[in-house]
Amino acid sequence: MNRNTVRTLELGAEDIPSLLVENVDHYRVRGPAVVVNPHPEPVLLDVEPRVTIPALSSTILADTTIVGAPSVLVLGLPDRPAAEVVRAPGWHPLGELLPPPDPADPTEFPRHTPLWKGPQDGAGTARLDAPHLLGERPDRGAEETYEIRVNLWYAPAGTDCAIHNRHDFIEVHTQIAGVGRMQKFHAHDHRTLYQDIPMAPGYTTPQPFCRTAPGGGYRYPWHQYRADTDCVWLAVEYHRPAR
Repeated sequence: MNRNTVRTLELGAEDIPSLLVENVDHYRVRGPAVVVNPHPEPVLLDVEPRVTIPALSSTILADTTIVGAPSVLVLGLPDRPAAEVVRAPGWHPLGELLPPPDPADPTEFPRHTPLWKGPQDGAGTARLDAPHLLGERPDRGAEETYEIRVNLWYAPAGTDCAIHNRHDFIEVHTQIAGVGRMQKFHAHDHRTLYQDIPMAPGYTTPQPFCRTAPGGGYRYPWHQYRADTDCVWLAVEYHRPAR
């Protein structure tokens, strides 16, 4: 199998060059770039003293060699305002992508929310033992191959991107531009905030929020992304194989 196989990720943002590098073997990141490790094992860098990119985490690298990894995501840092990414083809307000709202459901996504989703692309696979990854048991057991899907999001400064608790996949988020935060709530109510996680460029929420649920799904707490400034962030989704 060829080493350092590079493919462009089609994320609809020319100002954010985005690459999937597979079968990583002493791959040089010229940078500066956000490098995401989408796997449950740390990724070693060729520096002294020893430095790793932890599991499901990221950092900003420049002129640094990655010793080895099944794959990494490499995203350039934009040098233009975050708001300009949504001018590219394939970006849509999230409200346009959802089915018609249910007026009887108070947790429905508010369609006026200024939240844009970019095109999604596949980013290879990862071998995961979900209960171990999510902290439900200490020892790693049988693993399954999960499909990785990625896309960029944009929201302007001051946007609450809507409290929700439903996903049929495992996800983490990586900040690309601007300053935002991931927030958790006891209920579908901003007054019940109990955890606030600041996010600057290069930071990934390394611990997925969810737990496994009966029937193979996932249970999420009430959570949302909030944009303190104009923000672009990357969603990294892990989709379980169909049974």
